[in-house]
Amino acid sequence: MDFSGKTVIVTGAGGGFGEGIARRFASFGANIVAADMRADAVGAVANDIASKGGCAIAATADVTRGADVAALAKVAIDRFGKVDIVINNAGITHKNRPMLEIDEETFDRVYAVNVKSIYLSAMHFVPLMRAAGGGVFVNIASTAGLRPRPGLTWYNGSKGAAIALTKSMAVELAPDRIRVNGINPVMGDTGMLQDLLPGEDSEEVRARIVATIPLGRLSQPRDIANAATFLASPDSDLITGICLEVDGGRCI
Repeated sequence: MDFSGKTVIVTGAGGGFGEGIARRFASFGANIVAADMRADAVGAVANDIASKGGCAIAATADVTRGADVAALAKVAIDRFGKVDIVINNAGITHKNRPMLEIDEETFDRVYAVNVKSIYLSAMHFVPLMRAAGGGVFVNIASTAGLRPRPGLTWYNGSKGAAIALTKSMAVELAPDRIRVNGINPVMGDTGMLQDLLPGEDSEEVRARIVATIPLGRLSQPRDIANAATFLASPDSDLITGICLEVDGGRCI
């Protein structure tokens, strides 16, 4: 797989799935714009990629703010001249608890990061892709939008919205040769896991979750990165509007 000369923006690249995705694209020669609210974390990721021969720059951005996303687009254009691929990976959840115990501020934040960010991404990157004759979006959704787990109601809904947006964007943008796909990871071994789990993070609680996954393990950043590079590559140039379940069989 070769992404030489392609500019890839990855949000939430300071750790977890986003870091794995950024590193995977860089290994195939892409120019990476790694974005995250955590300046130190994303700077460390970009610097490490560069130290190993890749091409990556870090950008501090809050994906819920239009001005920050506009600035992110400008950084990419100023440095690399174009934007070919956008990976909308940044996401958060609320703590696993009964739905009526989630306060309004937390609800608003979950929907801003998981849903509004896709809107802002479209507003600022679709015009660039149209001008260039095409491009690719990959939205990181979740199996939570397909097979909701109790205690995560509002998070589940935000990921259901991400799935619907992916499909609708794909239909509307196809005439512009802009492909839009999604990935639905099963619960992953990342920093968000402690909030997603029903209870404290322990071997026993993890075992209960793993028992619901036929292939018997949580997802890892490498799993999501492999799917993202495929969906963004010419190998999938007739694929748009899908949300690929990377879930070990959870959604069967």
